[in-house]
Amino acid sequence: MEEVQPPVTPPIDPNGKRSEASLLDICEKVLSLDGSTCDEALKLFTETKRILSASMSNIGSGTREEVERFWFAFILYSVKRLSVRKEADGQSVSGDNGFNLCQILRALKLNIVDFFRELPQFVIKAGSVLGELYGADWENRLQAKELQANFVHLSLLSKYYKRGFHEFFLTYDANAEKNSANSSTYLADSYRFGWLLFLALRNHAFSRFKDLVTCSNGVVSILAILIIHVPCRFRNFSIQDSSRFVNKGDKGVDLVASLCKIYDASEDELRIVIDKANNLVETILKKKPSPASDCQTDKLDNIDPDGLTYFEDLLEEMSISSSLIMLEKDYDDGKGELDERVFINEEDSLLGSGSLSAGAVNITGVKRKIDALSSPARTLISPLSPHKSPAAKTNGISGATKLAATPVSTAMTTAKWLRTVICPLLPKPSPGLEHFLKSCDRDITNDVTRRAHIILEAIFPNSSLGAQCGGGSLQAVDLMDDIWAEQRRLEALKLYYRVLEAMCKAEAQILHANNLNSLLTNERFHRCMLACSAELVLATHKTITMLFPAVLERTGITAFDLSKVIESFIRHEDSLPRELRRHLNSLEERLLESMVWEKGSSMYNSLIVARPSLALEINQLGLLAEPMPSLDAIAALINFSEGVNHASSIQKHETCSGQNGGIRSPKRLCTDYRSILVERNSFTSPVKDRLLALGNVKSKMLPPPLQSAFASPTRPNPGGGGETCAETGINIFFTKINKLAAVRINGMVERLQLSQQIRESVYCFFQHVLAQRTSLLFSRHIDQIILCCFYGVSKISQMSLTFREIIYNYRKQPQCKPLVFRSVYVDSLQCRRQGRIGPDHVDIITFYNEIFIPAVKPLLVELGPVRNDRAVEANNKPEGQCPGSPKVSVFPSVPDMSPKKVSAVHNVYVSPLRGSKMDALISHSTKSYYACVGESTHAYQSPSKDLSAINNRLNNSSNRKRTLNFDVEAGLVSDSMVANSLNLQNQNQNQNVSDGLSSGAAPLKTEPTDS
Repeated sequence: MEEVQPPVTPPIDPNGKRSEASLLDICEKVLSLDGSTCDEALKLFTETKRILSASMSNIGSGTREEVERFWFAFILYSVKRLSVRKEADGQSVSGDNGFNLCQILRALKLNIVDFFRELPQFVIKAGSVLGELYGADWENRLQAKELQANFVHLSLLSKYYKRGFHEFFLTYDANAEKNSANSSTYLADSYRFGWLLFLALRNHAFSRFKDLVTCSNGVVSILAILIIHVPCRFRNFSIQDSSRFVNKGDKGVDLVASLCKIYDASEDELRIVIDKANNLVETILKKKPSPASDCQTDKLDNIDPDGLTYFEDLLEEMSISSSLIMLEKDYDDGKGELDERVFINEEDSLLGSGSLSAGAVNITGVKRKIDALSSPARTLISPLSPHKSPAAKTNGISGATKLAATPVSTAMTTAKWLRTVICPLLPKPSPGLEHFLKSCDRDITNDVTRRAHIILEAIFPNSSLGAQCGGGSLQAVDLMDDIWAEQRRLEALKLYYRVLEAMCKAEAQILHANNLNSLLTNERFHRCMLACSAELVLATHKTITMLFPAVLERTGITAFDLSKVIESFIRHEDSLPRELRRHLNSLEERLLESMVWEKGSSMYNSLIVARPSLALEINQLGLLAEPMPSLDAIAALINFSEGVNHASSIQKHETCSGQNGGIRSPKRLCTDYRSILVERNSFTSPVKDRLLALGNVKSKMLPPPLQSAFASPTRPNPGGGGETCAETGINIFFTKINKLAAVRINGMVERLQLSQQIRESVYCFFQHVLAQRTSLLFSRHIDQIILCCFYGVSKISQMSLTFREIIYNYRKQPQCKPLVFRSVYVDSLQCRRQGRIGPDHVDIITFYNEIFIPAVKPLLVELGPVRNDRAVEANNKPEGQCPGSPKVSVFPSVPDMSPKKVSAVHNVYVSPLRGSKMDALISHSTKSYYACVGESTHAYQSPSKDLSAINNRLNNSSNRKRTLNFDVEAGLVSDSMVANSLNLQNQNQNQNVSDGLSSGAAPLKTEPTDS
């Protein structure tokens, strides 16, 4: 097999003298660092010089000068974070010559986005060096992910603030001729004042829990202060606007209630944050507060003054400059790694361009939604949300104009669901859940409640316990406010009890018994449920200090464990908002693609039982998971004192996990038309769901009981068939992996414009690799194997497809991460046994040549060459075949939700309508009124005649001009809005249907004219 050659890049000078001189020059002359810091930076550079030489082609543009600048930035940032914290006994403080990340990047002419995009390579490749120099906990102290999350949050919050400011106040250049020459300057100053006051609020009041929802409340509180202090002539609204503001009778507008209505905030929480902001104005700016009811000013006209505080001369044109100076000084005294003032200056080169949301931080926004619409993997992250879900609501300032959803507004509406649906529940098992807990072999209610409190306190520790969580996997990243932690614990607890009860009811229905002792006494199952509940709470508030997989580390479970309950969790919580469903689905995708293959995954404990031939290699590589820490050990670590004397039958250790979340049967065929991660939506009728399985007989059976997923791997499967639970679980797990691979292969085939024969060959090749060369996926990403499969098939088929083309198109995939093709794990010990010496991570071309091809060459030769001939493929379509002998495809039916351009002249796109959405929107009585692509309006009529009839009907309509305006709204229309509008149209059509039938014309769905 011909090998592909990796690109050749010029190495750095062997002695590194020129590079060391450049680094020293930056440290001394540009950053003015002291001698010890310069020496430490040079030492770290020397230790990582070999890694730099091997990574030059994978960083930035690959040019020597740019790669060195990136590496210098990584070195200086690591020295700043690790050495300072080490010298100060873990405290984040700066020395006399303190410097921060922004100063480093400005000195090296880099921007923040590019820095964080390239930093993961340094963290992975230089990790061993950093561990030797700074200790085993260097990654926690580096806080790279937390700093990146902080940057993403501030980017979103600055846009949220800008949007709100421009909603309520004039733009900088508005009415420049009418007003004084200083008007634009004042508006710019007041805009900066608001942001600086927000930063002060964030740094002083939110220092321990800087989550997105809390900070969003902070932005809204700043807008409230600006509204009652900025002179009225600069307003961009009328206080009498009833659609925007909430009136309180004769007292006027309730400002706080109005802002809560606009931004989906909690009124109680917003009032608390406003009080904190007022305290900062009094403390920092030395302004005297007065009750608004005692003040006479036109700024408060028609505004209810009850509960509001007013500061005289706070934002007057003569005094705003001094206020800005004081706020700037306050920020300078406590600023950290990022200079957060740059976020209101979008032209600052330090910010850079592009998005970091696809990395460690998952922020869902309009851009991601639009990208998802055009992505073959859209079904992975877009289950239907429940009707009337708060997350499906579109925010808007006015009733007439609906604003596009933003990541911050989405977070606020999701938090509203948590606040209105979950928080009113009781923090204890409901009577229905208690019935199941008492129906076990013995009453386990106390065990369940005690475990819940221990695990949730480990996830959300009190600040007083932070020092006791100073090591191990339960280490607290930052101390969190006690009140905030208690609120999050209660939310997760209530959600856990709610979903657990729904799962118990479903299991009881499947098993026809109320005694669920096997499931409800399983320690690992409960920890997975608690981790899933806590992760949803964290995802709702979008915290910075606890990014996934923090919940895994603090509960003692693995990624494979959590993957068993995600699908069931989604299915059994009907009210879960769309964004949280998407979060769980994308989380499961992340687990399947790489995390379950990492060292220490409990998947390997099941794999050695299901595939004994792999046991030797798994043991040699040390991949097995450690025993799960006992509940008592976690309780002792967090000094949990309640319920110590409980008599508990909780298992102390479990060395192996059960198998994948057994909602699917292991024998299901790969022709399922549902999402590969969320098989069935809660709104799809059982009959419709069976039809969508394309006649699969197995799909007509009830799903296997969930308790078998958490049974001992060596235990016989209760479903029969002679399999152990490990074999059943691994079969289900491999089925999910194959389906995930099918979606990604399909997306790559479309981008590369390859034939369906190539698609099937690549998929078949991947299946063989997964089944017969499973070890190739150990400690790797499935996309790395998929990319190699594409190139292997192209080489044996003698196609002119290069690895460069494959990677270029892979970069456009929604799940792409540069580390996938830049850093592939290889076992250095195994390489040394084979006489090769090299790094632990190599680029994908080196991996293909040295590891992949030697392992799979027999499989590839057996596969044989495939023609990439689209003409032959067109002739082989079912239309050109005998009806009795259709061509059978080995590729599973993957739902294609991507918009397809159907006209070479016009911008017309067609997307398949999901069957579940069709059922939800169209009733049986009105289904015949609509025509869908692929469904004829008349019996035995071709789709082309249908389209021609529709075009003729539209073209011949002379009385009304019908146009489709796609530019009215930039955001996505929610499901509930579509459903409501269709229901109204259906009602109107039902009233006029008799007229249409009497005239001989088929009822038509008409578009309203533009008004």
